[in-house]
Amino acid sequence: MFKLNSKWIGLFCLSMFLLMLISGCAKEKKAYKVGAIFAITGPASWLGEPEKKTVEMIKEEINAAGGINGYPLDLIIEDTVGDETKTVNAVNKLIEKDKVLVIIGPSRSGTTMAIVPIVEKAEVPLVSCAAAEAIVSPVAERHWVFKTPQKDSDAVIRIYEHMQGKGIAKIALITGTTGFGDQGRKQLKKYAEKMEITIVADETYGPGDTDMTPQLVKIKRANAQAIVNWSIVPAQSIVPKNMRQLGMTIPLYQSHGFGNIKYAKAAGEAGEGIIFPAGRLLVADALAEDHPQKRLLTEYKKAYEEKYKEPVSTFGGHAYDALKLVIEALEKAGPNRIKIRDELENIKGFVGTGGVFNFSPEDHNGLTKEAFEMLTVREGNFALPE
Repeated sequence: MFKLNSKWIGLFCLSMFLLMLISGCAKEKKAYKVGAIFAITGPASWLGEPEKKTVEMIKEEINAAGGINGYPLDLIIEDTVGDETKTVNAVNKLIEKDKVLVIIGPSRSGTTMAIVPIVEKAEVPLVSCAAAEAIVSPVAERHWVFKTPQKDSDAVIRIYEHMQGKGIAKIALITGTTGFGDQGRKQLKKYAEKMEITIVADETYGPGDTDMTPQLVKIKRANAQAIVNWSIVPAQSIVPKNMRQLGMTIPLYQSHGFGNIKYAKAAGEAGEGIIFPAGRLLVADALAEDHPQKRLLTEYKKAYEEKYKEPVSTFGGHAYDALKLVIEALEKAGPNRIKIRDELENIKGFVGTGGVFNFSPEDHNGLTKEAFEMLTVREGNFALPE
């Protein structure tokens, strides 16, 4: 009988070990790289910080559950500081160096508009967390661009509908000069005549301004029945304070950019009664049990607030929707940018924090005005109007 000596047995075992090691390495799955660009610091940090925290939370959950079809999720996060140049540099890095499959963000409309030509040329899918309708319109020029926040035009329509119900016909505008503020002002002016609203004053302010008294004095003289303040910067809290100082008691409407309770808290007593359109995340607990968004909203709210010990915001919700949509596309398309884009464009009935998304080749936002609720500030908290 043939006998193996210890030398041959040792060589055989070593060979088998090396074979198993090589086989294991061959089977190791390469991570799916997703870029994320948010205004984590700077004047728009109240948007970007909860966005960053949200996607980090989702990444942990996905990888703990085995990844995307078994592939780990590698999230590469960049801080834009809300600056267009820094955003452009971050996107170029993500595309050219990191070779990401898809990008989510930025937080702001202006920074998103600055990178649209870049992602279109590079043919990299982008799911923005900013609101301006111009981000995805005209869709023929935004082949690779999607967004999760509700459209600013729909926010305007909901505000004007609310005003009509209150018999308000003469209004004043005070808007920021950021990309978000500028686009909102255009939509406010565009729909005013169509909805029988007269704009009797039209004032603006810069992103760093800390006192809007001069603009509000002009508005006071114009005898407006209500004011619309359209912004995403701290002026959302300053305008109501300045109004209170001037003894102005007419209703103040804010944009959907007001959807972080920190703005209401910063305004203090002057913030009471502010009216604004927002997604239902901020009033999730008040929704009917059979509402299609109820379960998702309450689960996300609970997970976020338990992990980070702070209130959830609509901005974190925008990032939640963006990454979840990307994950669904990756599950179907795999690591292929063209297929990811195509899958995003055909997602239907996706229940998110911002509403129920129905994308199409003609609509890269997928939401209607019904995704908004009109909310108010009551005793320092967001609430449904009584």
